[in-house]
Amino acid sequence: MSDTRPSVRFYFLGGLGEIGRNCLVVEQHDELLLVDCGLMFPSPDMHGIDLVLPDFTFLRENADRIVGCVATHGHEDHVGALQFLLREMSFPIYGSEVTLGLAAHRIEEAGLLNRTSLITVADGERRLIGSFEVEFLPVTHSVPHAHAIVLHTAQGVVVHSGDFKIDLTPVDDRRTDLARLGAIASNNGVRLLLADSTNAEERGHAPSERDVGAVLRQVIAEQRGRRIITASFASHIHRAQQLIEAAVDNGRVVATLGRSMQKNVRLALDLGLMDVPRSAIIDIDEAADRDPANMLILATGSQGEPMSALALLARGDNKWVKLGDRDTVILSSTPIPGNEMNVSRVIDGLLRAGARVVHSGIADVHATGHAQAEDLKTYLSIVQPEWYVPIHGEYRHLVANAELGVTMGVPRRNVLVVSDGDVLELSDDGLDFTGRVPAAHLYVDGIVGDVGQGVLRDRKVLAEEGVVVVIVTVDEETNEVLTGPEIITRGWVYAPEADDLLDEACEHVAQAVERALREGTRDIETLEREVRRAAGRFVNDRTKRRPMIVPVVMSA
Repeated sequence: MSDTRPSVRFYFLGGLGEIGRNCLVVEQHDELLLVDCGLMFPSPDMHGIDLVLPDFTFLRENADRIVGCVATHGHEDHVGALQFLLREMSFPIYGSEVTLGLAAHRIEEAGLLNRTSLITVADGERRLIGSFEVEFLPVTHSVPHAHAIVLHTAQGVVVHSGDFKIDLTPVDDRRTDLARLGAIASNNGVRLLLADSTNAEERGHAPSERDVGAVLRQVIAEQRGRRIITASFASHIHRAQQLIEAAVDNGRVVATLGRSMQKNVRLALDLGLMDVPRSAIIDIDEAADRDPANMLILATGSQGEPMSALALLARGDNKWVKLGDRDTVILSSTPIPGNEMNVSRVIDGLLRAGARVVHSGIADVHATGHAQAEDLKTYLSIVQPEWYVPIHGEYRHLVANAELGVTMGVPRRNVLVVSDGDVLELSDDGLDFTGRVPAAHLYVDGIVGDVGQGVLRDRKVLAEEGVVVVIVTVDEETNEVLTGPEIITRGWVYAPEADDLLDEACEHVAQAVERALREGTRDIETLEREVRRAAGRFVNDRTKRRPMIVPVVMSA
């Protein structure tokens, strides 16, 4: 009889080499368990894209084997794609009450709560989910009640750190459970650790959230006679609590601006996560009746999102609040990689409106929620994994985290840097690559699956070079050009000021069409190719540009 233990496989569908789309699938005994299912916000070169999702192909093909999803915490890059995946399949979701509360907002908006069961777990609880024995360990992060996930598998213990930091003085006194991790490492040993890489390049320890609270309190106290607008992540409930406490202590009332901020503050109050007087919080509709100098407004838009409350304020388009020279805006955040330009644009708009702006480049008004290098070293020294896989971060973050693993004693051959789509198998022989699954970006523009790479390439050309539409009508019987060519252009040249150039382009295309007709070409598609080739050659020769050429050939 063989003593070989069943292997455990890991399918990485997102979150590696990028910030966002975190989605891991673990396979054991022919069952699949999801750990997070998040989205990513588009970069500036993704023209017109609203969101980016993981590739659901593997999940779609194996939907009947999914026993559930474990959500480490409530940030969009970890739970934001659930509302899209639930359109295609049904499964239960496990997480803390806060995590499920934040995830449920989006799922409910999509009308899909009937497609799932939201199952609340407590700190330290062990749950049997299908064949998976899952333990939920508390960790400190920038959203309350986040968890690390400990999988007790046939191949030993697997630890998924989730997003975490080692904050010894968190606002809610709920610390990362290093003691339990140490006990697991001492008693059972840890076969595999998957750990957050976001701040692996940053030296030292992540600062405490209470340190930020002290700075915010001082900044708010200095703004006497001025209205204060703050912007932070809507899910950063502890940041909101510290802002509200500082406002109340300075004789201010607080209003929320932005739907997600309003919902999350209400959720925090209902769950008892926020210990502030409800009388201090007013509806934004009442703001006009209050003395601005005695107000603090909690707003969304810390990442410069174009339609967020802060961006609308910067453009003067917010219907409740108009900025002026008696306003101070505190950006209690740092830009996510890729959002720097948007944030800079919003700051410029705020300053143009006359507001005073305080951001993390001026004062320490933000603290990261992710472990820095020394925190990761501490974590590694406690867990002492046999195998180490950095997760969650751009490629350079993964590489930096891998080096930390080697520094802390994990053999270099046991540290694997993986990419989206990779499949790892943990067996009695160790951990190794065993294949690939689809892991392309799924672009959302209004509806899921509406946009592919080809459409994005077209949008890039349209944005950078413009479009030229060439319309020609031919007579099938006489093989002559009846009307046109007519050229309509947007973004190539300004037509009213380029009549001579457009006339010359029309003549050039007409000659090409007539030549093709004389040579016996009758097929409309072939004629359109000739039009595209002739127009493209002329445009490139005369202007050294390559706009999109759209030929339209009609027969009469």
